[in-house]
Amino acid sequence: MAEMKTHTGSCACGAVAYEVDTDLEGLMECNCSHCYRKGFVLAFVSPDAFRVTQEGPQTEYLFNTHKIRHRFCDTCGVQSFARGSGPKGPTVAVNIRTLTDIEPFSWTAQRVDGRSF
Repeated sequence: MAEMKTHTGSCACGAVAYEVDTDLEGLMECNCSHCYRKGFVLAFVSPDAFRVTQEGPQTEYLFNTHKIRHRFCDTCGVQSFARGSGPKGPTVAVNIRTLTDIEPFSWTAQRVDGRSF
C-alpha cells in the first residue's frame, strides 16, 4: 500500500496552485470525450484532503450531467482540478499531471470506459 503524502500542484503558469493529500492509488484515465481529449489522469479525494494555495482567475466548465465543476486557469488554460459530487458524496478530481513534486509517469492509472457511461 502506498504512503499518504501531501503533494503540491499548479497550472502551467502558477496562477492556480494547490496541495492535496493522496497516496496516488486508484488513479483513473477515462476515455470520455472530455477527459481523453485533455489527457487527464485523475485522483479523486475528499474536499478536506484538498487546499487551494493560489487562486488565480479561473473559468468554469460544466460537462455532461453538470455534476462536476471543471475549473481552468484564465491565463494558461490548464485544468488542475474539478469539484463535484460522486457516488460517495462531495469530491475533488485532481489532474495528477499537474502535480509539481512527482516524477512524470511514476504512477499507474486504471483505464475507464467513460464513453459507455
